[in-house]
Amino acid sequence: MNKRLSRTDYLFAIMFIFMLVLALGAFFYGLRLGQERTTAKYEDLLFKKNEEANGYSAYHQQYLVSYYHTIYQPYREFHKKWFAKMDELEQNRSADGALILKELSKTAKEKYDELSNKSMPDSSPLLQNGQQNYAKSLKLFYEALDSLTPRANGMPGTELIAVLEKDAYLSEAKKFSLTAQADYYDAIVKWSESTHPQLKQAEDGKPLPLTDWSALSLNAKNKYIANALANGKLFTPFTPQDLTGRIDELVVAGQAKKLNLNEVHQVIDLLLPTKAVRTGDFIKNKAKLYPNETLPQLPFFVNPG
Repeated sequence: MNKRLSRTDYLFAIMFIFMLVLALGAFFYGLRLGQERTTAKYEDLLFKKNEEANGYSAYHQQYLVSYYHTIYQPYREFHKKWFAKMDELEQNRSADGALILKELSKTAKEKYDELSNKSMPDSSPLLQNGQQNYAKSLKLFYEALDSLTPRANGMPGTELIAVLEKDAYLSEAKKFSLTAQADYYDAIVKWSESTHPQLKQAEDGKPLPLTDWSALSLNAKNKYIANALANGKLFTPFTPQDLTGRIDELVVAGQAKKLNLNEVHQVIDLLLPTKAVRTGDFIKNKAKLYPNETLPQLPFFVNPG
């Protein structure tokens, strides 16, 4: 005669199955977490091993390319989305500012988590600093946007933009972004110096006559512009090479001379308020202005960044 299971037996069986599911879930979560940490660890070891085996310089092209794909590009995805959404608010195409801020905050958090799991070689401090500054920027973006989201309910787009521009945490987020950008373009110049030790450069933060500007390589020009944007707290949708291209376009065409512009910052002050620089300007002018420049094989020197 079969003995029927009691309620206690059923409860025990259910608890057993529940605990088994929890144990399996914890196991696979721990396994995935361990794999991610191991991957990050061995990425760093691989960097060091390649450097020792191949005699790579601190800013070898491999490091610049790796940084581009693992650090710069993820940040750039948020960067592009930020300006697309600001444009949407400015033109009042969306009445739901809170939803836009929530979406931007979510993207910033996702990209922060992605960047935080990566590593750059110890021998490349500019790339390490760039990664840290981009991560700090994203962290401030997602925290500030998250806190501002409730206030955005029902707020007109232009009014919300004014609030965002005045927010101290967002200003700091932009500052870290610009500093990271300057770090990357400085690293590109370091790459240039590995093959051209006597590479001519301009002193960052100092006025630069257009006659001296024209004598610089493209990499040195981009570095100067990246630092000018950082020093001026100019958070823009385009890349430094886009602005470089527009400056050179005015110089080569003789327009800078006609306008009595003699210094690089004078040209920048003319171009930026009129929104005369756009993403892709560098690619548009590359063949004409820079046919013989030596550049690292980075995607934003081939396609619009």
